Amino acid sequence: MNRIIVFSLSVFAVLGVAAQSGVSHRPFDELLQKYVDEAGMVNYKGLQTERPKLKSYLRMLEANEPKDAWSKDQQLAYWINAYNAFTLELILTHYPLTSIRDIGAAIKIPFVNTPWDIKFIKIGDDDKDLNNLEHGIIRKEFDEPRIHFALVCAAVSCPKLQNRAYLPETLDAQLTDAAKDFLSDPGKNEVKSSSNAELSKLFSWYRGDFTKKTSLEEFISKYSETNLDKGANLDFKDYNWDLNEQK
Repeated sequence: MNRIIVFSLSVFAVLGVAAQSGVSHRPFDELLQKYVDEAGMVNYKGLQTERPKLKSYLRMLEANEPKDAWSKDQQLAYWINAYNAFTLELILTHYPLTSIRDIGAAIKIPFVNTPWDIKFIKIGDDDKDLNNLEHGIIRKEFDEPRIHFALVCAAVSCPKLQNRAYLPETLDAQLTDAAKDFLSDPGKNEVKSSSNAELSKLFSWYRGDFTKKTSLEEFISKYSETNLDKGANLDFKDYNWDLNEQK
């Protein structure tokens, strides 16, 4: 009888730890290391050969929606990885293509305006799309502007897709590295002097997210090698929507 009680308590302890620990992002991490280069470009042809592994990871995410018991970092790492992994799955579903925007233009789906409106994600009670993940969950529930350097929409002008999964225990450092990577890429941002910068349109589109606690110039200066003066001249680059595919 005592053995049964001890066994039962052990099972409950293991389940309790599992409920706190979130999910394993190792399968996604392995795929990213194998098929994403240092510049963030993706070998989609190669990734296509391991699509069952990607799908298995996505099914695991769908079966393990974040719970209140998870830490904030566990939840945010989950949602960032989910957004990026489901974006890759969307590309592979319609591959080959030259831009993610070809999905909405070339494939006519009733009541769907863009690729980000396609409801193919089954997390929680309702089917979700990529817009739901980004705007309805990540931007809404997490006060973290650096997510804009981590969420990758499969375009050349997007922040680069990191070739490692985001993990709760290293999330803050990873988000900081992503911000610095993005601002140091002259193809996406050029802080030419303290008074002049040509920036990604992400800073225009989501300016409100970056300026909740500080000015845009101060936010950029925190992650850029060159500090921007308040009132600096800010221009915004054209956005290149070509697919982030290795050539």
